[in-house]
Amino acid sequence: MSVGAGTRPVRRIAVVNPNTTVAMTDKMLACARPLVDPGTELVGVTNASGPASIESHLDEALAVPGLLREIGAGEAAGVSGYVVACFGDPGLDACRELASGPVVGIAEAGMHLATMLGRSFSIVTTLARTMGQAEHLVQRYGYAGKCRSIYACEVPVLELDEPGSEARKLVVDHCRRAVEYDEADSIVLGCAGMADFCADVSEQVGVPVIDGVTAGVLLVESMVKLGLRTSTRSEYAAPLPKTYL
Repeated sequence: MSVGAGTRPVRRIAVVNPNTTVAMTDKMLACARPLVDPGTELVGVTNASGPASIESHLDEALAVPGLLREIGAGEAAGVSGYVVACFGDPGLDACRELASGPVVGIAEAGMHLATMLGRSFSIVTTLARTMGQAEHLVQRYGYAGKCRSIYACEVPVLELDEPGSEARKLVVDHCRRAVEYDEADSIVLGCAGMADFCADVSEQVGVPVIDGVTAGVLLVESMVKLGLRTSTRSEYAAPLPKTYL
């Protein structure tokens, strides 16, 4: 908790990991917690059901029911806002229907910040089979004219843990290629598992490199401090009451 002794946090923000790997949740919290204000309590939530990592459409579909249960639990616990910490932004619209506070996906956050740091960006992600989803999100968020390229390192998510590993070197190589060949002004890292070596990659390739987890946390914190909530005028209103079997 990022609060001093005797200080009551005024905001509680949940970083919700849609996969079931607790070590990844812990890594994301370690990266984001030093950045939040003293009045913000940052909590990590790991999905209790679903895949160990999300690397396919099936993985994403199986992760969403547990993710929504965690959002519901957060509402009962008084959470002020949420970060959906998977680069596919799974279940984002449904989470916004459930949550009373703002909900941000890390792909959304990373791309948004990239557009304010230069005129173009590239995405470097894990497996080639996830590139279609990344391209879909680029289109959805309106950044097709800004995204120069999407690269996949062909590295499974859970192989990114070791500092100095071949997997991390591949990430750096692909980021450098995006800068040198595609003239990208910045890089968006396409996996929550890359959060802890973002600054190192930036130093090596010479342009801003954005981790969507920390970007998402600070965006949510800013919205909560500004008193901003998801609009419930239409699509994101609470779902109509009905029986779910």
